[in-house]
Amino acid sequence: MPRLTLIVPAYNVQGYIRECIDSVLQQDFTDFEIVAVDDCSPDGSGEIMDEFARRDTRVRVLHLAENVGLGRARNAGIEQATGDYLLFLDSDDTLAPGSLSAIARRLDTTDDPDVLIFDYTRTYWDGRRLPNQRADLLTETGPAVFSLADRPELLDLLQIVWNKAYRRDFITRHGFQFPPGYYEDAPWTYSTLIAADRLAVLDRTCVFYRQRREGGNILRTVSRKHFDVFDQYDRVFAYLDKHPELDHWRTAVFRKMADHYLTIMEKPGRLPRNARSEFFQRASAEYRRRLPDGFVRPPGGRGYKYALLGMGSYPALAAATRARRLRNRSSLRSRERVVRAKRAAMGMFYQSQLRMGLDDNLAVFSAYWSRGYSCNPAAIDAELARLAPHIRRVWAVRADQVNRVPKGVEVAVVGSRSYWTAVARAKYLVNNVNFANAVVKREGQIHLQTHHGTPLKTMGLDQMNFPASTSMDFEDLLKRCDRWDYSLSANRFSTTVWERVYPCRYTSLETGYPRNDVLINSTAADVARVRRELGLKDGSSVFLYMPTHREYQKDFTPRLDLPRLADELGEDVTLLVRGHYFYKPNGRMAELQTSGRIIDVSAHQSVEDLYLASDALITDYSSAMFDYANLDRPIVIFADDWDTYKVVRGTYFDLMAEPPGAVATSQAQLTEILGSGEWRSEKSAAFRSEFRERYCDYDDGHAAERVVRKVFLGEESLLPVVPLAERKPAPSPAQALESVERV
Repeated sequence: MPRLTLIVPAYNVQGYIRECIDSVLQQDFTDFEIVAVDDCSPDGSGEIMDEFARRDTRVRVLHLAENVGLGRARNAGIEQATGDYLLFLDSDDTLAPGSLSAIARRLDTTDDPDVLIFDYTRTYWDGRRLPNQRADLLTETGPAVFSLADRPELLDLLQIVWNKAYRRDFITRHGFQFPPGYYEDAPWTYSTLIAADRLAVLDRTCVFYRQRREGGNILRTVSRKHFDVFDQYDRVFAYLDKHPELDHWRTAVFRKMADHYLTIMEKPGRLPRNARSEFFQRASAEYRRRLPDGFVRPPGGRGYKYALLGMGSYPALAAATRARRLRNRSSLRSRERVVRAKRAAMGMFYQSQLRMGLDDNLAVFSAYWSRGYSCNPAAIDAELARLAPHIRRVWAVRADQVNRVPKGVEVAVVGSRSYWTAVARAKYLVNNVNFANAVVKREGQIHLQTHHGTPLKTMGLDQMNFPASTSMDFEDLLKRCDRWDYSLSANRFSTTVWERVYPCRYTSLETGYPRNDVLINSTAADVARVRRELGLKDGSSVFLYMPTHREYQKDFTPRLDLPRLADELGEDVTLLVRGHYFYKPNGRMAELQTSGRIIDVSAHQSVEDLYLASDALITDYSSAMFDYANLDRPIVIFADDWDTYKVVRGTYFDLMAEPPGAVATSQAQLTEILGSGEWRSEKSAAFRSEFRERYCDYDDGHAAERVVRKVFLGEESLLPVVPLAERKPAPSPAQALESVERV
């Protein structure tokens, strides 16, 4: 008997069913079965499901002799189910990675509730993802298990069947069945929720709810079938009539019924025009028939619509609906006019500031498209404060990222008056990417481009040869690069790349990367401190996993089975996992942290601290390898998709032939490298030594000082570079522990 049964009905979904079932079979939780129901689909959906069944015994296909509709197809699936819990997945939707393991854990920790409710996210054809607007109702604060009476606001969630797991014996004991027709979820969801003694919630997106561009959803279908909603609420109230002990839910269900009727009437694209008045009159009659004694209408406009429904005044409701739509359109146009006016006014303000004199003692900093305080600009900022405290330092930061800036740092929110004032009048502009196109480079301004990594992957004009990796306007790119006065370089290799792919009139500064100074200058006490702050045990082996961005992967999903890797490596190993900054946070990484030996450090402010805390780096094609090499600690390359990556993005050298350490192309290989000690073998050290000779030219701990003295203080010559053989990187965690213990 499996823990979970997923029931997947299918009808005319051959374009989606494969992705749907794949999203289940690729879950890291395996104790499940899929009952795929072919609702006599005229397309190839049934054959595709049969293919899955032939390959995987967890898939069983039920072919119905006639088309019975979604509700009855689900009923057929329930009859075949053997799992402890029933989940319903629509055949054009998908499960988020890690969902089943999260659901199973929550069921275990809440001692098998009758119903578990989880979250979902709407996904669109253009890549947009919109979270559930009522996700706040799924907070896991308070008792883990409760009744609906304890949290009646859960009725305000979209009443759908596929965001819940139902204990099968609870369903069979009560004899719940799906009715035929549109809105079949309403009788099922209301009846199961009010009947359940024990509910639980999981505050995690488990289902990606596809919003099909071409329709395929009853909510976008103009049809008289929307009249089915009356039969569905008849069934809900019939259930209440049979269970007088649940009568106290009558008022709440009545309110949901009235809201549902009004929604159908007000939403365009549902009712045929010649059926709207008829629908309203039927809804009005149902309203009056079901009106509970002492019912109090909600306040405001919603209550006014309830009153019109009760009076049966369709013309008044139609007029109110038209007036609301006109107000909404007018309001939208007004907001658009206000936005345009504000932009125009801000543009005029910026132009006025451009006519003001430059402030020779003002520097504006930005990093990673104004995402916060980090990287080379942050290291230069700190050194500037030490060597030239008379220069005022202002950071351009997006409004939603201000909380990532350390206290005491002056901020100008991007787009604000203070921002446009600063970029117009600052003598110095410092960035590790480019400022926006609207920023004008004034005569006398000094623009310092710091970059943010040594390039393995193609950059700048070289990306023209790999169109699948970018939609960049290269003319605009070069106009932005024309503003540069200085371009920093960490090594000779980077200098040659930058000067070729950004062919503009700047001066290359071979200073090393200021952000890497800390990797040379940190002490044993610094290493011990960052380990302590991250909660890492003394003596444990800590591997920092830092994969890079892939143009063909929209979300950060680790390419490794991290829980399995942690289990196979043993209790004395901790994995720090840092996703690329291009990727938005997702619930998957939060789930992986429950063991305590997998720590998501994607949002950690300082990647340099993570370098110091780790015993080795695991990466693929990230520029992190070039920075980490300055520590002279082991680096392991996990390159399971090298052949794809080098074709899609293009690379400047063959990483498989010139690696900084041991290379794995599968998880099994990686486990063997880490478990056997090959990651720190003499052979791996030899690879690293050659790599350091090629790419660690200038990072000697004095890069920030070189930059400040040259750019801000006007010194002609750069400080000499300490030879690689004479540098002493920060001590390893083992060396730091030994040093601290001696003290």
